[in-house]
Amino acid sequence: MNTMTNSLDHLTSRFSDPQQLVPELGDVSTALFKIIGNGAVPRSTVTLIHLRAGQLVENTYLTVMHTANARRAGVPEEKIAAVVSWNDAPYFTPAERVALELVEAVLTPGRHGQRVPDSLYARAAEHYDATALATLAMAIGQVNFFIPLALIGKPLPGVSMAEQWRTSTTD
Repeated sequence: MNTMTNSLDHLTSRFSDPQQLVPELGDVSTALFKIIGNGAVPRSTVTLIHLRAGQLVENTYLTVMHTANARRAGVPEEKIAAVVSWNDAPYFTPAERVALELVEAVLTPGRHGQRVPDSLYARAAEHYDATALATLAMAIGQVNFFIPLALIGKPLPGVSMAEQWRTSTTD
């Protein structure tokens, strides 16, 4: 057993596996994954915006999970590390930058004016066609769908999927 798992052995989530509690979640989850996997937006870009979303809502579970997903998608380590400061990091393509800007616009409260102004949409449209733009919106929506489960349910970060929803240390 690795030391990360050992250090989490005493931790529990707030509720058990939501898919067991609400079986319909499986169908919704499958549909969302199918939408964002349509090939219109590179998987690496989707993982970057999901990682940034986890950072924006300050959730360790989402940040750890989406960091691992980015690695599996082949995103270089320096790019993963720089997502938090993407605005001045030299590692991102213009298309990735606008995708990161979109997720920030959607998830950052307290902005003045439109969250996604016409100028941002126009910049995004320079890099993504209509299908890709809709896919980007759905990718942001997908992570938004799971944010309440992460914030309220507190699944355990950095453990297997089978262990993340542990309501007692004897599970």
